[in-house]
Amino acid sequence: MDEFMQAAIDEARQGRQEGGIPIGAVLVRGGQIVARGRNKRVQEDNPIKHGEMDCLYNAGRQRTYRDTVLYTTLMPCYMCAGTIVQFKIPKVVVGESRTFGESREFLEAHGVAVEIVDSEECVTMMREFIAAEPTLWNEDIMEL
Repeated sequence: MDEFMQAAIDEARQGRQEGGIPIGAVLVRGGQIVARGRNKRVQEDNPIKHGEMDCLYNAGRQRTYRDTVLYTTLMPCYMCAGTIVQFKIPKVVVGESRTFGESREFLEAHGVAVEIVDSEECVTMMREFIAAEPTLWNEDIMEL
């Protein structure tokens, strides 16, 4: 497993241990992690604290994102994908898109390279979470 995807998985697992949704992300520049984040919608009672958004928030003010790669355990939602496009992040490495994959075409249409790892660990983590917390998952993706 790639060290950066593993760091995103570690964030996702920590979020789940906190009672949240197991989605994690890391922002990388020049082979170094700039920031880490995890979905904190539950922990912080904040509807926009998805894993990618938390990671970018934790990165703080950056001069540019054009030389970064965002690693995330799950295909971003449209809110996160819009932020990726807005910040001109050129590449997103995705742990899995079987559970949720609707923004890939949007990202690619806006010039973002999308690499899907198709990690069985990410798939299993989401399947177990959704089985245990279907209402919380449906709230997160606005399917209630």
